[in-house]
Amino acid sequence: QVQLVESGGGLVQAGGSLRLSCAASGRTASNYALGWFRRAPGKEREFVATITWSGGSTYYADSVKGRFTISTDNAENTVYLQMNSPKPEDTAVYYCAGSRSFPTTRRGEYDHWGQGTQVTVSS
Repeated sequence: QVQLVESGGGLVQAGGSLRLSCAASGRTASNYALGWFRRAPGKEREFVATITWSGGSTYYADSVKGRFTISTDNAENTVYLQMNSPKPEDTAVYYCAGSRSFPTTRRGEYDHWGQGTQVTVSS
């Protein structure tokens, strides 16, 4: 069983920066991939970014491409989401998730989920 625990959320000004972390524990397949999703108030959970455990491949939603960067630290079993130049519309609860598929943007293909961390971007 894989456990995912997010941290690093909070309040950030538009144009600033924030880094989210997701610590993973438990056994994972060699082709495991980690992803970030988010759910804004009144909206469905949407895909943000995904990365292979090796960190060699990444895939982003168009809405965050060029502003957010996903990365891994295999020694720490942690995946990060660096949020640069966030906008108020990036305000959401951010979730870390694990999948045996890459790249996939479909929620149903992610087997494991964290509890989420709130990010609020002020204008």
